[in-house]
Amino acid sequence: MEPKNFFNDVYDVVRQIPAGRVTSYGAIATFLGSKLSARMVGWAMNACHTMPDVPAHRVVNRNGILSGKHFFGSPTAMEDLLSAEGIVVKEDKIIDFKKHFWNPSDELL
Repeated sequence: MEPKNFFNDVYDVVRQIPAGRVTSYGAIATFLGSKLSARMVGWAMNACHTMPDVPAHRVVNRNGILSGKHFFGSPTAMEDLLSAEGIVVKEDKIIDFKKHFWNPSDELL
């Protein structure tokens, strides 16, 4: 049996975020039973940008700010990906963040 890997668990959750929705590092950490591990979720997101099946652009900080945008290869890539899904971003912050927020603890029971 393969040992449990936190990063892989994070990627499994992120793969389930629907297009046009976003979640936060903390919401993923809480869902995985490790609510104080939001920073580790961030590390997982920073490590997965070469994995095309993990939509890391849909994970932002708890205020809807594109805090991980520096890991996307260009300064606007994360915003461009979100915009293509109908999410409006202004000054690196998602407009109507609560409307677009997807909480894995509610959605993945």
